[in-house]
Amino acid sequence: MIMPDKIQIHFLGASGTVTGSKYLLKLPDITILVDCGLFQGLKKLRELNWQQLPVKASDIDLVLLTHGHLDHTGFLPRLVNLGYRGPVWGTIPTLDIAEIILRDSAKIQEEDAERANKEGFSKHKPALPLYTTKDVEKTLTLFAGKKEGEWISINDSIQARFQYNGHILGAAFIEFDIHGKRFVFSGDIGRNNDPLLRDPKKPDKADILILESTYGARLHSSVNIPEKLQRIILETVKNNGTLIIPSFAVERAQLLMYLIWQLHKAGIIPPTLPVILDSPMGTAALNIFLKHHNWHKLNQKECAEMSSRVRIVQSFRETWEIIDTPGPKVIIAGSGMVTGGRVLTYLQQYIGKPETTILFAGFQAEGTRGRQILEGANEIKFFGKFYPVKARVEILEGLSGHADKGELIDWVSGISNPPQEIFLVHGEPQSSDMLRVKLSDSLGWKADIPELFEIREIDLSLI
Repeated sequence: MIMPDKIQIHFLGASGTVTGSKYLLKLPDITILVDCGLFQGLKKLRELNWQQLPVKASDIDLVLLTHGHLDHTGFLPRLVNLGYRGPVWGTIPTLDIAEIILRDSAKIQEEDAERANKEGFSKHKPALPLYTTKDVEKTLTLFAGKKEGEWISINDSIQARFQYNGHILGAAFIEFDIHGKRFVFSGDIGRNNDPLLRDPKKPDKADILILESTYGARLHSSVNIPEKLQRIILETVKNNGTLIIPSFAVERAQLLMYLIWQLHKAGIIPPTLPVILDSPMGTAALNIFLKHHNWHKLNQKECAEMSSRVRIVQSFRETWEIIDTPGPKVIIAGSGMVTGGRVLTYLQQYIGKPETTILFAGFQAEGTRGRQILEGANEIKFFGKFYPVKARVEILEGLSGHADKGELIDWVSGISNPPQEIFLVHGEPQSSDMLRVKLSDSLGWKADIPELFEIREIDLSLI
């Protein structure tokens, strides 16, 4: 096969922002999409989900996923509707997680559209979901699970490999060998010493590096997380209030369950305190944890003991039973950025009560309700109405599943050669720029920050 002179990288998402991850590798003989995420947060970003892509979906030959989060997989059914018919590769846990996330995403969109039409608070007549559960079913037929750590031949001159990356179950960074040159897509990089997940692997070579920069401008807090969680729970109990933790269903919900279970085992929190997981997706993720225990630190017995401490909600009827039951309680509910899900129903009832505590346990993207609450908004709009914020707001810093600035530098430190090109993605502008400066000061590496929909051309003859 003749070696191409140039390869194009199209930055179709998570460029200048943390959401909508999509990176297109365009070669003369094949077109590959790395991640296929949904835009979330700001309205101008969400509206991009409804637009045509700058490339034809039918021209894409292969999709590879770094992990299962919605901002990396949630556009897949839309891509299929636009004409994509090729396979979707990921690690087996990633595809299991993507399945539950896509089903949940479609269900929420269908319910939101139905509610908007019934209550008349949408300007669209009628309001429509971006995709439906039927679209998801069609998408799932394209899934093909791949082993971690093994090279996979794509064609005569291109290989790919998924490498363990922490962050969430199944997450991987993706390496491509293209005509002997190494392209590395970091995906979302996890942290060392995570209570549930093993330390991320590190790349040893990268000619072209596409690197996330979510926390490129900061170091995670060194606060004692169990002690802070203990304090917040006990204060809420003392105030006879409700602790609401908006949570990402995959890994974060399980980590919170684990930390609460540890406090329970130590006799620190009252044994009668109700702890509730109200997230259908979080419940499904627990089953995936049991299925893929070789991807995390807990064995089946520990998973079962952790789960037994928590009431797992099965129906929306139970949600209202919990709301109607007086007394202090801890509620873990999706979504993690308060963009949808069961947490909205709880906030509708509790956000106006000063004895309520809202505890954030992860990154809140610009434009999300979670970010607005965290930044001190005095009222929040959902279900077409504004609700006053009288609840106390806390954040459990240091619980993030993303590497911080120092950990990102450590992750790239094993690369033996200075990459020819480094592109910083998946970060707000300040975070990306701070990481750019840190890479220059620490390693002498020059990095660029591509803009959304920008196309960069790589001349292989210069590498």
